Amino acid sequence: MITRSKAPLRLGLAGGGSDVSPYSDLYGGLILNATINLYAYCTIEETNKDKIEISATDLDRNLSYDSAEELPVDGNLDLHKGVYNRVIKDFRLPPLSFRMTTYSDAPAGSGLGSSSTMVIAILKAFAEWQNLPMGDYEIARLAYEIERKDLNLSGGKQDQYAAAFGGFNFMEFLKDDHVIVNPLRVKRWIVDELEASMTLYYTGASRSSAAIIDEQKQNILSGNRVAIEAMHQIKQDAIDMKTALLKGDIASFADIMGKSWESKQKIASSITNSIIQEAFDVALPHGAIAGKVSGAGGGGFIMFVMDPTKKLQVINALNKLNGRTIGFNFSKGGTHGWKIYNT
Repeated sequence: MITRSKAPLRLGLAGGGSDVSPYSDLYGGLILNATINLYAYCTIEETNKDKIEISATDLDRNLSYDSAEELPVDGNLDLHKGVYNRVIKDFRLPPLSFRMTTYSDAPAGSGLGSSSTMVIAILKAFAEWQNLPMGDYEIARLAYEIERKDLNLSGGKQDQYAAAFGGFNFMEFLKDDHVIVNPLRVKRWIVDELEASMTLYYTGASRSSAAIIDEQKQNILSGNRVAIEAMHQIKQDAIDMKTALLKGDIASFADIMGKSWESKQKIASSITNSIIQEAFDVALPHGAIAGKVSGAGGGGFIMFVMDPTKKLQVINALNKLNGRTIGFNFSKGGTHGWKIYNT
């Protein structure tokens, strides 16, 4: 039997960073995000070889182990092994034998939540294969615990919940890792207008978000007033952008995004750099109204908003740089899995 799954990547539209402890524990976080038609994929093929084979084809990495209750966490495909270890432990399963193959439409460090989305896809494949009783909240919570607690990887909470639920969501992050996901009913014409008004530019530079997030954490813990006030504003931007989105007020949506990008740069020193600034210096004179890096910053994807009549000239100008623009559509559904029975 073969089990497959997919989970959507997300754009962090507003509020990004307020989901990261200690800020979310002290002040509460608010985030507006939306999933797009780029995905992380997982296939699990059940075998009888008493072996566990893992292949991350986009990373060109392959591992093989004898079937065991726990796989070593040693810096090589730890996300994959971390999921397996928790699934075996939490659901008291015997050692499994299988071949796992994964890949993602976006590279790690893209700012689209690719690492967490991959964890969600792998978890969903195991849940489908083993008929595990997990809904969207349970999958997202377990994915968060695997990354942030089991593997001690720096980051927030929004990516796991975005990939699990899908669509446009307004998320609340409270103390003790309590999360509330509020799905938004955005009218079709508003989604169409937003898609017509946006483009994604990949800087070509993937980055590790850990250093940026660790600096952000330290600024909050040390009481850095500039960083804390900037985070308060970013959280308010999520509320204001939600209102603009639901009304279809794209001009206000763009204005809020621009102000939010200015605030975001005050949180940590490495959020922007010369590559990112070059993209802004090219996009804005050619018709972009505003832009913002998706994710922690430092590289990855930049979202730009513009009048749809000027979209092509913005795209053409950006494509003359070292990165590339990517077309996208917003997606509705969250992670899902399915089985294929051998005939």
